[in-house]
Amino acid sequence: MNYEATPLLKGNILIVDDISANLQLLAQILSKQGYKTRTAPDGQLALRSIELTPPDLILLDITMPGMDGYTVCQALKASPTTKDIPVIFISALNDVLDKVKAFEVGGIDYITKPFHEQEVVARVSNQLVQRQLFQQTQSYAQQLQQTLTELKKTQAQLIQKEKMASLGQLAAGIAHEINNPVNFIYGNIALATEYARDLLRLVKLYRHYYPHPVAEITGELDVIQPDFIAEDYSKLLNSMKDGASRISKIVLSLRNFSRLGEEKYKPVDIHEGIDNTLVILQHRLKGANNVDEIEVIKHYSQLPIVTCYASELNQVFMNLLTNAIDALENQPSPRKITISTSVSSESEPALHNLDSKFATQNDRSVVILIADNGCGMSEEVRHQIFDPFFTTKPVGRGIGLGLAISHDIVVEKHQGQISCISAPGRGTELILQIPISVKAVDS
Repeated sequence: MNYEATPLLKGNILIVDDISANLQLLAQILSKQGYKTRTAPDGQLALRSIELTPPDLILLDITMPGMDGYTVCQALKASPTTKDIPVIFISALNDVLDKVKAFEVGGIDYITKPFHEQEVVARVSNQLVQRQLFQQTQSYAQQLQQTLTELKKTQAQLIQKEKMASLGQLAAGIAHEINNPVNFIYGNIALATEYARDLLRLVKLYRHYYPHPVAEITGELDVIQPDFIAEDYSKLLNSMKDGASRISKIVLSLRNFSRLGEEKYKPVDIHEGIDNTLVILQHRLKGANNVDEIEVIKHYSQLPIVTCYASELNQVFMNLLTNAIDALENQPSPRKITISTSVSSESEPALHNLDSKFATQNDRSVVILIADNGCGMSEEVRHQIFDPFFTTKPVGRGIGLGLAISHDIVVEKHQGQISCISAPGRGTELILQIPISVKAVDS
């Protein structure tokens, strides 16, 4: 009895078999059901045919001269362009191990010779339906991803405006939670050192006055090795003390960076803000994957205290330094970031590469230059870097709001200026000029 039902899906099927009678029979069965078929008598020709025109499904014989079906399937699954094409193995081999190997190399089904027409049509139809559903799912996923990207872009401006507040709360919260246990550890290291010294002195006295302890104690002394403990314990405690001190410094930097709970508009030390930001970014400055660390060179001048919006200015430092690190991420050594500070007046700009009109209306301003020796940027890119959503970074590495928000903070909030000097192969310089006494504005 012939299987006459029309399958849910018609598709393009490649049949690979070294026996022409099998090719003709399978092609006849499937063509009668409305499938478009083509054939290949060996594995090499099959791979060439698939490369030129990938089919929707492959019926692949296992036992063939030259390249067997297992090898053909492995080659298909190793290629990004053909790995998702479903493969149904066809073979006279009916051993369980043969079937297991077929699935191990990437096959999705197995038809045993001699063929039964109903079985062939049912298995082919089932796999093509599954492939169609898989492709539809992929299409839906891509559409959802595109919609999500558009939503993220729409919301990015609002998110970025809240970023500093959230970052400040996070930094302050982490600093608060870590501070107490670190202080506890740091404060008790001295006591632990004293206790250990007392116990080791006691052990020494026992060994002096009782040089021949019982066998059980002798055995335990051999295991414990008190001489080694006496020598190593002080080193261990010193390492713990150094680690706790390092954590304390990071906590202090987080608290100073966040400025949470402080007045938004206040006198601050600009160098302190830059240094706190560098501490937070220290993990990115260290080398990884056999790449040397990024060297930070500071040329700090003596600066006056600046009255400004401290937490927001810290966010500017974070954005600019992060961009500089990104620019150097894949660059060869030496990799350097140079930070220079100075004081300029309306009549005397601090840096030679600042236009005279760059000075503000205030008598004096603080100038901060952050430069990297990365690959630089073209004039076309340089003119767009402060535009919202403009970015040269790959997808997932940024949405192009860091410099745009920094521009707003410097220009709108601080009545200052921000400028960029860059050229291909010559690195990038970001120049900030902040009035020493910023006029407070409504938030």
